[in-house]
Amino acid sequence: MTNSLVTLWQLPLDDLPPPEFYEALRRCVDREQIPTIDRLAQILWQRGWRDLEQLPGQLNPDDYSPTPPSAFGIEMDRAIARLCLARDRGEYVAIWGDFDADGITATSVLWDGLGQFFPRPDRLCYTIPDRLTDSHGLNRHGLERLSAAGVSLVVTCDTGSTNLAEIAAATDLGLDIIVTDHHTLPDDRPNVVAIVNPRYFDRDHPLYHLSGVAVAYKLVEALYTALPEIPAEPLDRLLDLVAIGLIADLVELRGDCRYLAQIGIAQLQQQNDPQTATRPGVAKLLDLCKRSGDRPTDISFGLGPRINAVSRIYGDASFCVELLTSRDRQRCNELALQTENANTRRKALQRNVLERVKARLASIDLSTTRAIILEDPGWAGGVLGLTAGQIAQEYGRPTILLSRDRDDPDLDPATVFARGSARSAGGIDLYQLVKSQASLLDRFGGHPFAAGLSLPLANLPLFQAAIERQLALQLGDRVRLPEIIEADLMVTVPELGRELFRELKVIEPCGMGNPAPRLLIRRCWFENVKNKNIKDLSGKAVRYIKTHFEIWDEYSDETNVSGFPGVWWGHYQDELPNGKCDAIVELDFNPHSQNYEVRLLAVRPWQDAIAPSQSAAATTTPTLNAIKLLDWRDPSQPWETNDSRLPNPNAIPQLTHCPTRWDELRARLRRLQLRHPNATHLALAYTLPDAPNPDRLWRDLVGIAKYLCNHNQSIDHVHLRYRLDLSGFALDQGLQALEMHGFSVIRRDNDLRFAFADRQTENPVTVSEQAQALEQFHTAIAEQQFHRQYFTSVSLADIQASLQGGTRNVLDERTRTLQN
Repeated sequence: MTNSLVTLWQLPLDDLPPPEFYEALRRCVDREQIPTIDRLAQILWQRGWRDLEQLPGQLNPDDYSPTPPSAFGIEMDRAIARLCLARDRGEYVAIWGDFDADGITATSVLWDGLGQFFPRPDRLCYTIPDRLTDSHGLNRHGLERLSAAGVSLVVTCDTGSTNLAEIAAATDLGLDIIVTDHHTLPDDRPNVVAIVNPRYFDRDHPLYHLSGVAVAYKLVEALYTALPEIPAEPLDRLLDLVAIGLIADLVELRGDCRYLAQIGIAQLQQQNDPQTATRPGVAKLLDLCKRSGDRPTDISFGLGPRINAVSRIYGDASFCVELLTSRDRQRCNELALQTENANTRRKALQRNVLERVKARLASIDLSTTRAIILEDPGWAGGVLGLTAGQIAQEYGRPTILLSRDRDDPDLDPATVFARGSARSAGGIDLYQLVKSQASLLDRFGGHPFAAGLSLPLANLPLFQAAIERQLALQLGDRVRLPEIIEADLMVTVPELGRELFRELKVIEPCGMGNPAPRLLIRRCWFENVKNKNIKDLSGKAVRYIKTHFEIWDEYSDETNVSGFPGVWWGHYQDELPNGKCDAIVELDFNPHSQNYEVRLLAVRPWQDAIAPSQSAAATTTPTLNAIKLLDWRDPSQPWETNDSRLPNPNAIPQLTHCPTRWDELRARLRRLQLRHPNATHLALAYTLPDAPNPDRLWRDLVGIAKYLCNHNQSIDHVHLRYRLDLSGFALDQGLQALEMHGFSVIRRDNDLRFAFADRQTENPVTVSEQAQALEQFHTAIAEQQFHRQYFTSVSLADIQASLQGGTRNVLDERTRTLQN
C-alpha cells in the first residue's frame, strides 16, 4: 500500500482545429474586440466544442434555443395545476427554501415570481432552516409551525427530494407538497403533488444540470405561461438571481444552465449602474466586494461567498431573501453590511478550523487511511464544508468533518448527534459512498462532489470503519488517487494581459464542466513577493492570508516587458519555490486595482517532469535553430505540401502577425514554439497589413488618454501597443506628442497613467513644437509600415540566418538611424 500522492500535470494536446472550425469561430466573435482567435480556438477544440452548428448558440445566447418548462412533462403540469387551484381558492402558500446561495436565490425567485400571483404576505410566506440547528431539508417542527399558521400548500426549492419521512409527516398534517429540487433522487417517487427535478432526465439533456434556483425559475416560467395576463412585472427580471445561484452552486454550465448564466450575468451587470439597478441589496453587495457583476467570478468570489457566509455565522439566513428582493435602499444597505461582516468572520473562522484539523491530522497515521473522518465539538459547524473541501484537495482523500450538537460528557452518546459536511477527492462519488451506510445515519443528502449528513455520535466508529472498507474495495492498494492538474494552454509572460483576457473571456461563463482556462508558464520565477492579511470593513486585519508577487520568464527579458502581477490565495510567501519554476495560473481582472493579474493555482520547480503521459518532447522544447521554417507569406503561392515528410498542414503552427523588428520576430516564433512543443515545423503565414491612417491613430490615442484621465485608470504599455497596433518606438513617439498637446504621461514600470497637464507654465509649448511632435509620430508610423514591408519580402534564408545569429542587415541600420 502506498501513501505517496502523485500529482500529474497534464499539458494540452498539440491538436490544432481544422480551418473550417476557425472560420466558424470567427463568424461568432467580434473581430474589433478580439482580433486573434488562435488560442481560443485551440481551447474550445480541446474541450470538445466541435459541433459547428451548435457553436453559435454556445457562445451567444441570442443564437440558443432554450428548453421550455413543459419538458418536465406531467410533473410540471401537476405543479402548475395545484398552484392555479391554490390561487383560485385563496390558499396560504409557503416557500420552503435552503440556506446556501442556491437555496437563498431560489427562495427569492419564488418569493418575487409567485408573488405576482399570490398577495404578499397575506397568501405567501417563506421559511428557511437554520444551518446550525436544523441542517438542510424539510423538518417536522417547521412543518407543524406552517400548518398551525394556516398554510395548506408548501413549495420547496433546492431541497425536499429525499425527505420521505418529513413528507409523510406533512401529509398527516394536511399539507400538500410541491418539490422543486435538483439533488439526487430517492429510489421511489415521494408521495407529493409534484416533484420537478431535472435528475429524471438523461445526463445529456439540456436541463439535466439545472441548479435549485434554475428549477424554481422554470416553475415560475411555467406559471407565467399558464396565466400570462396576471403578472405585472416581466419574467426576465429574475434572471440576475438565477445567475447568482447557478454559478455559486457549482453546477455544470452546459445546455440551458449555460444559457441562463449568460443572460443572467447580463442582467446582473445592470445592478452595478445606479441608472438601471433594480435590486439595491445586490448593488450594495457588488459595491462592497468591488465587483461589477459582468463576470462569473464576481459571483463565485464575490456575491456567492457572502450570501453563504450568513448562515455559516448566524445560522439563520432568512434576511438574505429580503436583501435580494427588497426595494428599500436603506434597509438593504444595513443588511448588506451585516452580510459583509459575516463573510469577514467566516474567513477567520475557516482559517482557525483548518489549522485545528491539520493539527489533528499531524498525529494520525495516514499511510493506511483512505478517508479523513474527524469530529470535534469545538469546530464551528458553519465552515466545516469549506474546510473539508480544502483538506480533501490538499490530502487527496474524501473528507468528512463533524461537530456534535451538544457537548456534555454526561449525556448518553446515543442521544448526541454529530452533524457536518463531506467533500470528495479523486473522482469518488461521495453521495453513493455515504448512502452505502444509510443505516448508520440520521439523515443525509447531496451529490457526487459534496454531501451533508448527521448521525448518532455512538455510530461514528462504525461509520468510519465502514467507509474505509468501502473505499478499500474501490481503490485496492492505493490510499488515494493521483491528483491531476490540467493546463489548457501554454503561454509566456508577455502574452498575459488584456488581449489574451478578452480572447479567453469568450469562453465564459466558466464553472463546472467549463472551467476557467488554465495557463501553463514554463521556466518562470517570482519577484517582489510579499504576504498580506485581508482586512474587514473597519480596517482590522483578519487571519486569512494571500501572497502577492510578480511573475517573470525569459521572454519578459527579450521583449522588455516587466513582471506580471499575481496573487496566491491562502498561501505564505515562503511556500513559493526559489529559482525557475513551472506554474499554472488563471488570468483575471482585478476590479479594485483596475489591473489584470494572474491567480496562481499550482507551482513546482522547473526540473520536475510535467506529465508522465506526455512524450519527452513535451518537457524539452528544442531551440529555434532546430525548427524548420516554412514560407507561407504569399497567399498566391502554394504551400509546401508536396513534401511527404511534412506533417498535415492543419497541424503546423502558423505565425500570422507581421513583425516590425528582428527581436519581435524571434520572440513571437519562440512563444509559438512554446505553445506547440512537439512541432518540428513553423510557418510564416503573415501578410502585409493595410497601411495605418496616422490621423485616425492619433485620434484614437488622444481618446484613450482622455478616457483614462476622466476615469482615473491606467493601462499597460504593451496592451496599449496591441490595442493601437503600434510598434514600441511608434507608441513612444505618440506619448511624446501627447505631452506636447496638454497631457502628462506618468510612467511606472510598464504602467501608463495620463493626466491633464497644467497649461499655466513658464515655458508653454508652441504650436510649432506641437506640429513637430505630431510629425515625428507620423514618421514613426510610416517607418513601422516600412518594417512590415521588409518582413513580408525578406528571404526565408535571411530570416533563418538571423535566427541563428547571422549578420545584421539594412533594417537594423535604418532603425538605429531613425532612433538616433
